[in-house]
Amino acid sequence: MATLRLGTRGSALALAQAGTVSRALSGAEIVTVKTADGEVGDKARFVRGVEDALLAGEVDVAVHSAKDLPGELPDGLELISVPGREDPADAFIGPAASLGEVPQGARIGTASLRRRSQLLALRPDLEIVELRGNVDTRLAKLAAGEADGIVLAVAGLRRLGRGGEISFAFTPGQMTPAPGQGCLALETRVGDEASRYAASQLGDRAATVELIAERAATVALGATCDTPIGVLGRAAGEGLTVAGYAGAPDGSDWVRDSVEGSVDDAAALGAELGERMLAAGAAEILAS
Repeated sequence: MATLRLGTRGSALALAQAGTVSRALSGAEIVTVKTADGEVGDKARFVRGVEDALLAGEVDVAVHSAKDLPGELPDGLELISVPGREDPADAFIGPAASLGEVPQGARIGTASLRRRSQLLALRPDLEIVELRGNVDTRLAKLAAGEADGIVLAVAGLRRLGRGGEISFAFTPGQMTPAPGQGCLALETRVGDEASRYAASQLGDRAATVELIAERAATVALGATCDTPIGVLGRAAGEGLTVAGYAGAPDGSDWVRDSVEGSVDDAAALGAELGERMLAAGAAEILAS
């Protein structure tokens, strides 16, 4: 068989993620694909360019951060496997060992409405400043004094070898992660059995059912990449717990809920969580 070509974006984090997959597949070739055009904050643009290359036959397997993957995939493509998950938690970087130690009125940098909402729900005194850019850019902005602290994903920091920067990790009850955070998603063309087989070898059952549940909840909530929601599935043996958060961007109103069941019912559990949250007021909160 010809060498498998992995399609990925060219950011340091995307290349680190693709490198993990390449090594697991005994040296698959990494092909860097240009990000598609789109608005700032449009995470789907990170995915579109790689999917276009996949559909055009320029690459065989697309490697995505699962939290960037829209709820619906393009015709002709399928999500084949989810490798073992990195820690899905959010991390605080700054001079504090817990949220309680963050000074009153501190400026916390994030571009995420989900993180903004949950930070303000917990600490209305904080000032949230919009901070964009990749992990290295945001860390540099923190060092330059543009914020007193920043919130980033534990997974991204660890994959870049920057885990030592973490001051503390939020618990899921404090800050529910983005759906798919910490997961990679491997996508292939429908009908490409050789690539499908290779990608499927890396699938992790727990990570897969967690992502299925989280994506189902996201679809049920009618959420996009820019909606202030968090969803986290956690599989343990044959059991699965799915927890969710939906809140106003200013943290003034929010809904939290969780459901438990079997890993065999991952999609149904995710959908049930989303429907319960909508019934509890998430629809009105998100619409506002």
